[in-house]
Amino acid sequence: MKKSGTIFLRFLLFIFGLGVLVLCIMALPAVWRDGPKEFPPAANFVHLIVIGMYATTIPFYIGLFKTFKLLNYIDKNIAFSELSVKALKVIKICGTIISIFYVLGVPLLFPIADYDDAPGLILMGGAVACAPVAISVFAAVLQKLLQNAINIKKENDLTV
Repeated sequence: MKKSGTIFLRFLLFIFGLGVLVLCIMALPAVWRDGPKEFPPAANFVHLIVIGMYATTIPFYIGLFKTFKLLNYIDKNIAFSELSVKALKVIKICGTIISIFYVLGVPLLFPIADYDDAPGLILMGGAVACAPVAISVFAAVLQKLLQNAINIKKENDLTV
């Protein structure tokens, strides 16, 4: 991949990271403050949801950092190394942790959906929980492929 491709991917990762930061600074405090007023029967659930969303930012930024490191390895032509395998493993774990948080948060949406008469909220919560699963599975597949390629390379180096 040319360096311009990794620069574009870095730019996208920066935009994603900035978007999550803006949500954490602007949107989540407003939900914390105004959510219980909007949904009085589910006031405690709103706070738990916001706490869970803040908690997911930790593995999100760890995964984002490891993705930046992976792009650096690609630029330095050391993509087929144990460093890349370890970075993919961390990305996989971070995606799994985020997904677990979101799956555990979906039942907290029931009182809000019931109060607002919006059953689609549960489906949207489930869809949001599926995105990190897809990233985790993709990272796991890449990790396995990369590990196999490294093993084949080591075997070829030993036979020569």
